[in-house]
Amino acid sequence: MKTHAPRKRFGQHFLTDDAIIDGIVREIAPRPSDAMVEIGPGLAALTQPLVERLGRLTVVELDRDLAARLRSHPQLQVVESDVLRVDFGALADVAGQPLRVVGNLPYNISTPILFHLLGFAERIVDQHFMLQKEVIDRMVAAPATSDYGRLSVMLQWRYAMENVLFVPPESFDPPPRVDSAVVRMVPRAAPAAVDPKQLERIVQLAFSQRRKLLRHTLGRWLDEQGAGGSFDVQRRAEEVPVAEYVALAQAVPARAAD
Repeated sequence: MKTHAPRKRFGQHFLTDDAIIDGIVREIAPRPSDAMVEIGPGLAALTQPLVERLGRLTVVELDRDLAARLRSHPQLQVVESDVLRVDFGALADVAGQPLRVVGNLPYNISTPILFHLLGFAERIVDQHFMLQKEVIDRMVAAPATSDYGRLSVMLQWRYAMENVLFVPPESFDPPPRVDSAVVRMVPRAAPAAVDPKQLERIVQLAFSQRRKLLRHTLGRWLDEQGAGGSFDVQRRAEEVPVAEYVALAQAVPARAAD
């Protein structure tokens, strides 16, 4: 079978380091009873050790040539699609149980993928993703730090997350120009009841000019909605904990998100 040249338009960097692969598999800890979906299996470096432990595995692959290769594997169900179009709820229905989702996400669309999966969190057991390290730093950042932002708030509302493994550039072919890492994301069993669109609108406004006090951005919008109450807008966006953004989203009338 001919070799596959990495395609820049798909953000392809293939994992080749056996020690890192073993480390990721240990963190995932796959079991035969799991219903697992791998995003971006590529040349199956992670796919093969996973399926050996699982017995079966669903993979989502956009690259037509790679999807054709993967179909020759008898233990794989191949979904040839843009992951942003995949209905993970339907995959959970087919499996008859919640999913475990893993993958080496294309760095150029990692944030859209994370937000897409946010809508299926109630059907997911956990997620283990390899991402650009600086993205994971933002995901797990605490308030009052430079990495804390929109991604931190939106994901921490719904998941407990931790950076579990560092992955250097030389672990890939071709090597990316950035450090990578693996994040574990576990959906919260009882997340605060909030409209995600409302929360996203508020967080987007808050961080639109993160160096300014919130009274210049979010505060003006809250005044227009006749909402906000005791919410302190004499702070910068990065100083507000996740719980306060969530509480504000619950308090502002739903029509304000339209």
